[in-house]
Amino acid sequence: MSAPVKTSSAGAEAQALSPFDIAKDLIGTAIITALILVPIVLVRTQLDQGVLTWHWRVFPTMLLLGGVVLYRFIGHVFIWNPKATAALATKSEPKIATKPVVGLGERIGPYVAPGMLVFALLLPIVIHSLTLAGIDIPVFGEKRIIDLAIYILTYVMLGWGLNVVVGLAGLLDLGYVAFYAVGAYAYALLSTVYFPRWFGTGVVPFAFYITLPVAGLLAACWGLILGFPVLRLRGDYLAIVTLAFGEIIRLVLINWFSFTQGPQGINVPKATFFGLPFKEGPGSFSDFFHITYDRIHFYIFLYYVILALALVTYFVTKKLRRLPIGRAWEALREDEIACRSLGINTTNTKLTAFSIGAMFGGFAGSFFAARQGFVSPESFVYIESALILAIVVLGGLGSQIGIVFSAIAIMGSFEIFREMDFMKQVLPSGTEPIQFRMLCVGLAMVLMMRFRPRGFVTKREPTVYIKEKKAVSGDLVAEGHG
Repeated sequence: MSAPVKTSSAGAEAQALSPFDIAKDLIGTAIITALILVPIVLVRTQLDQGVLTWHWRVFPTMLLLGGVVLYRFIGHVFIWNPKATAALATKSEPKIATKPVVGLGERIGPYVAPGMLVFALLLPIVIHSLTLAGIDIPVFGEKRIIDLAIYILTYVMLGWGLNVVVGLAGLLDLGYVAFYAVGAYAYALLSTVYFPRWFGTGVVPFAFYITLPVAGLLAACWGLILGFPVLRLRGDYLAIVTLAFGEIIRLVLINWFSFTQGPQGINVPKATFFGLPFKEGPGSFSDFFHITYDRIHFYIFLYYVILALALVTYFVTKKLRRLPIGRAWEALREDEIACRSLGINTTNTKLTAFSIGAMFGGFAGSFFAARQGFVSPESFVYIESALILAIVVLGGLGSQIGIVFSAIAIMGSFEIFREMDFMKQVLPSGTEPIQFRMLCVGLAMVLMMRFRPRGFVTKREPTVYIKEKKAVSGDLVAEGHG
């Protein structure tokens, strides 16, 4: 007597839910969503002349609740329905081709990086030329566009630095902003306190160029200090420790008042053109080159400085990846046990990853201080680490071009919300469009992880290859690796 045929787990998962089960799931989804939306959206407290008043926002709450339930219903009908999935799979079956078809991405891929480099080099020149020709740039204006480009390039550089730790070595770091803060405070303290005390005030105009390598070195030392205690940690445990490290640095900056001025911050000298300040009067940049003073010269100078720093980060990390240390990072990322069995010193491998990644964060921090002219602990909160990590993950772990795309998408979208004044007509009174920027970015991240979990760029070029170099699809490697 033959045994009854068992139903496979795949077949069990493929069973369609009944309308009653779908309705029950939608009701449960609505209840959970309502519980979340009540304290966040429905009730808004406002302090009016010492009196706390409550304001009810029923329409936005119902709109969000309906959107969540509708998305869940569409998922049951079109995404999780076995019949719809089978029909979609039938339509997407690959056809037998007589010759391989080269996609658009593969055709234009080799030209993306050179094209972006040329665009980056010419951007301020073109923008300034249009302004001199009397052509007004809509929405943003000349200074805003160049300043936004500086802002994005700073995060591109930070993303490339963190990519050494997370993308290449596979070490999850949630406290990267600590090295950013070390670089900024290194410039602030050296240029305002120690350099004038040691060498006199004449060295202050050149402080940025002297401090830049020192800030990177100090940040690398702190990377080693972080690396030693976490040598045996990986995954969630490593993330928690690095998060704690970032918070420790921030709290030290706040509470060590005699050294860092605490929450008051430090006013620091801005960067100069090799000792020539960007101001009016004798001895200035405009006086030396016999040109009319314009504030835009300072922005253009800062743009090319951060572009040069970012390119140095790009080429150094790209070169390191092809060296033995870079291949050791990738081996550590894929399997630490196998890495040890091959005789690779994992201690040195982890420490070099932390220190080199931290060094680039220190460079970026020093530039940030020289650009802003002011540093305070509020600039180095946890959300900065989260944004840098999001840039690396969304761009594609290990992908340098993908980091550029994700930095433009995330940091550029923040500025777009500042220009959405037309939304005030439909938003409740007192609500600014910029308040929704993190909500929209978070929603975009959720959708990105749902439909493109390996980031913008999913293909990787192998570090070493035999005879022919071919890009490896992200589908052929572990999640996020390649």
